[in-house]
Amino acid sequence: MNNLFNKQVFEIINMIPKGRVTSYGAIAKAVGYPNHARHVGNALHNYNEDFPAHRVCNASGRITASCIRDFVGKLKSEGVGVKDGKIQNFKKLFWNPLDEL
Repeated sequence: MNNLFNKQVFEIINMIPKGRVTSYGAIAKAVGYPNHARHVGNALHNYNEDFPAHRVCNASGRITASCIRDFVGKLKSEGVGVKDGKIQNFKKLFWNPLDEL
């Protein structure tokens, strides 16, 4: 995908409140590419340490990033429970950028 897509993805992820999570697909829909969830994941291969990439998971609430241990720790510090790589209370904690922005 292009730089504009990546820029929009990063802008939305920066808006996710602490203690909330969203999915790759929800972000893709919010930037106008509803079938490009995988591209959202690819955009997240390079980010700064303080970037909240840990707040993004797959559509079923599972953390699919290779750095799962780091993400689980960061989510737990924000009060988000994770068990066996799956976010607990996913539907309750889900932040939909189309509804929230």
